[in-house]
Amino acid sequence: MIYSFKHKVRILNGLIILLIGVIGCNSKPGTNQLTSAVEAKDALATFKVADGFKIEMIASEPLITDPVDMEIDEFGRLYVVEMHGYPLDTKTGSGNIILLSDEDGDGNMDKRTVFADGLTLPTSVMRWKKGIIVTDAPHVLYFEDTDNDGKSNLRDTLLSGFALSNPQHNVNTPIYGLDNWIYIAHEGSVTTREYIEEFGDEGSEITFPGAPNSPKLPINANGRSIRFHPEQLKLEMSSSRTQFGHTFDEWGNLFGCNNSNQGYHEVIPNRYYERNPDLLSSESTQNMSDHLNAPEVFPTTNHPDRQILTNVGVMTSACGITSYLGDSFPDPFNKNVTFISEPVSNLVHVDILKENGASFTSSRILENEEFLTSTDAWSRPVNTYVGPDGSIYVLDYYRRVIESPEWMSEEAIKAGNLYDGHDKGRIYRISPKDAKKAAWTKGLKLGNETSVGLVKQLENKNYWWRINAQRLLVDRVDKSAVAPLTELVKKSKSPLGRLHALWTLEGLGELSSQLIQIALKDEIAGVRTNAIKLAELHLSKSPELGKALISLQNDADAKVRFQLLLTLGFLNSTDAATVRNKLLFKDVKDKWVQIAALSAPPSQIAPLLKVVLSNYLPDVPEYASLVQKLTRMVGTSGNKVDIDKLIKQSTSLVTNKQNAWQGPMLDGLALGLESRKSKLPESISSFDGDQSLLVSTFFDHPTIEVRQAALEMLRVIGLKDESLKNKSIQRVLKIATNRSLSDKSRTESINFIALTDPSPHSTVLKQLIVPQEQPTIQLAALKILNKIPNTTVSEYVIKQWPVLTPEIREAAIATFLGKDKQDRIELLLTAIETNKIQTSSVSFGRSVGLMQNTDENLRNRARKLFTKDDEEGKKVNKEYKKALELQGDATNGKAVFLQNCAICHQVRGEIGVEFGPDMGTIHNWIREDIMANILDPNLSISSGYDLWEVELKNGELAQGIISSETSTALTLRNNGKLDKTINRQDIKSIKSLNTSAMPSGFEKKINKQEMADLLAFLRKN
Repeated sequence: MIYSFKHKVRILNGLIILLIGVIGCNSKPGTNQLTSAVEAKDALATFKVADGFKIEMIASEPLITDPVDMEIDEFGRLYVVEMHGYPLDTKTGSGNIILLSDEDGDGNMDKRTVFADGLTLPTSVMRWKKGIIVTDAPHVLYFEDTDNDGKSNLRDTLLSGFALSNPQHNVNTPIYGLDNWIYIAHEGSVTTREYIEEFGDEGSEITFPGAPNSPKLPINANGRSIRFHPEQLKLEMSSSRTQFGHTFDEWGNLFGCNNSNQGYHEVIPNRYYERNPDLLSSESTQNMSDHLNAPEVFPTTNHPDRQILTNVGVMTSACGITSYLGDSFPDPFNKNVTFISEPVSNLVHVDILKENGASFTSSRILENEEFLTSTDAWSRPVNTYVGPDGSIYVLDYYRRVIESPEWMSEEAIKAGNLYDGHDKGRIYRISPKDAKKAAWTKGLKLGNETSVGLVKQLENKNYWWRINAQRLLVDRVDKSAVAPLTELVKKSKSPLGRLHALWTLEGLGELSSQLIQIALKDEIAGVRTNAIKLAELHLSKSPELGKALISLQNDADAKVRFQLLLTLGFLNSTDAATVRNKLLFKDVKDKWVQIAALSAPPSQIAPLLKVVLSNYLPDVPEYASLVQKLTRMVGTSGNKVDIDKLIKQSTSLVTNKQNAWQGPMLDGLALGLESRKSKLPESISSFDGDQSLLVSTFFDHPTIEVRQAALEMLRVIGLKDESLKNKSIQRVLKIATNRSLSDKSRTESINFIALTDPSPHSTVLKQLIVPQEQPTIQLAALKILNKIPNTTVSEYVIKQWPVLTPEIREAAIATFLGKDKQDRIELLLTAIETNKIQTSSVSFGRSVGLMQNTDENLRNRARKLFTKDDEEGKKVNKEYKKALELQGDATNGKAVFLQNCAICHQVRGEIGVEFGPDMGTIHNWIREDIMANILDPNLSISSGYDLWEVELKNGELAQGIISSETSTALTLRNNGKLDKTINRQDIKSIKSLNTSAMPSGFEKKINKQEMADLLAFLRKN
């Protein structure tokens, strides 16, 4: 929910600081002592909201503390979840559900009632029936106030069995879906090392307590989200997972988020995967962002608090994703928009969604700024809610520290600041500047509406009114609503009204085949898509719907065709198969269309493969992908005869352009055999007759894809013929060491060595990891040398480190890391401690793994290395400390930049020379750290920006940054000089000088006021 390190970009010394190849930090990571809490009365002054909007506070401490979720019910009652126990308290039952009210009608909450208490780590709340559903691992609970005193006196456990692990990953966010199911966000438990007593419960089977004959889900639902019907005792797993928060758009598309991923779309629900167990696809979600996962963010925080695994400048704690469906915002914020809370960076991010085939693409609305930011480092927006007034409500958890202690330094934990701010919390209302005060705080009458009145609300432009009206109608089971609902489907001018009327009728059990057929012809694509889903539910009782579905095969909308393809998989007829094939080939370039087609029952595999091969287009890569997926299913569940037949087909030497499917076919078979659950009988599983054929294919087939697939198949089935193996190894060694042959042939031969124990060939492999060899050869040899289980590769990498170029170094570091490689990690840390390898050569993700090592000694050594102070940097900073006390002028700072920095740097692609890193990326780093690295370029040298020296065979010396490498040459770049490209065969030696290309002595060029101005300019951009 709040923070996790799993998908983040590397931090060195606590922060990423990138200047001409310099990354570093001069301040000790831990809790920030420079800030204190901002009083609620002063909090609004810390915020900046997007143009056209205003921000108001509707609740704060002591009325509310530690808020993480809220719900406004049909009577205008505001329920708020208080999670006091974060991060470690699972014993005291300190969590509450608070009922807030506005007694004087001024739009601000002024009365607090504890509706429910004694909760462990409650995460979310949803209105249901006459009470509320609350997620509080390991349970999903129901509370109701039966005597109308504002306090619940009925408590029931709806579901149980969820893991009680790190609070950021616990079950959360129940949502009433368009289809009348309740959807709950969830992801797998996080194994704890430090806090087993608090968070060691990894879950059990998910069940309805007290209903032994009801459905059950596997332990912790296999770490996936779920949906359920409490009254009907229906329970299903989703095909996706999400950390804290998920949301629907107005047409029922489901979106989730996780850490650095600000939004992904669940494209294919689980029910379609379940009908074909042979479809071994791990894909169900589409990452939507066109500005990268872990996108750059633009906080305005003063003195941000950073822990050892906290990143700066990129999204690191995406949570509380919310589709804006209030229809009250100015364009472009009003339609197809998602809001994402980012508590580590004290902001709320906004994206706009655009159609992209079966899924979506999300783009920034605001360039170089965020929808909402705060200068207050304690402000922690964790969730948002769209109210009945169309406003966005922001829940500010308000804490000094938001990271889990699991991923903090011992120093920070011992400082005793983990619960600072636990007695505070705020809720803000963001609305257009001309918006009136919220009327709902004075009470709503939706709950008292007649069924006819509720039907009318299904046409409301604000989703809050539509979905609550639908929920109430389904809950009432009032048959008098059927006639007006039917009329709404037939005659409403509101597409969303027609949509909700359809699903409400379905919820009431009163949706007819006739109405579905009308909806299948609706002018709006979103209605047609939902009509297909509804038809799917009625196919067995209303077979005439199958013919109606077939008529949609030429629909102009991609999402309509996609849903049709999914739904037709439930129809076993010639016509349905023909249409499925047609839909597949029409949109074959969309990978989701391929998966949808393949999700049909396994009986369809053979005929579909035949059709694909007969229509194969070698210039369209998606056909290769389709063949691979189909033959993977054959490898997964096919018999030996079918598999042998396809092996012979795919290795035939009778090749032409039309037979370009051979490589994908063989590759798919290998993948399927490797993942096969029901193993072939031992008597036929050795594939003895195929080994010689595959070896021959590897050496002699003219197509590289087939050769590579043959090698992969040999790896899967094994090369058990010793004579054949020995002859083959001798042959590949000769090829691998022959520099007159092509890189491809040599690389393939090196990879073949992995079929046997590479230890006897370590000397040959080491001879291939030298600067004179092409990178592809070096990388292949390094990969095979890495397979020797002892420390051979580690010792050689350390010895060769000075001559390993950047591209090779990245792969070389990876050889030290992994499960059961503690001896290699020991060598790596020792090499870093003795300056044989630089900390900057270890990426953030890998440094995180090292700092979380299960061995306490290695873990502590790693944390010391990757978070250490630099005393020399301190000395330089000490002299310039006064610069930090001066007021900087960004305009003057630009002049300082142009005169002193532009020779090497640009700012966001403008002004200056593109030599070092772009300085526009450091706008959100604190001034102390920027200055430390300006004044001491060697504080920590980033991989790729250190200085190299190359000695040529003719005696010439060349220095510079290695700007690029190819198979035959590398290019050195020196600012102010022409790039120098050097043939690898001309290199006598190469070594890193372990120094930055940025000259030192910067303090002699600018005075303290100029430094202050330069810092102001860099932080502004």
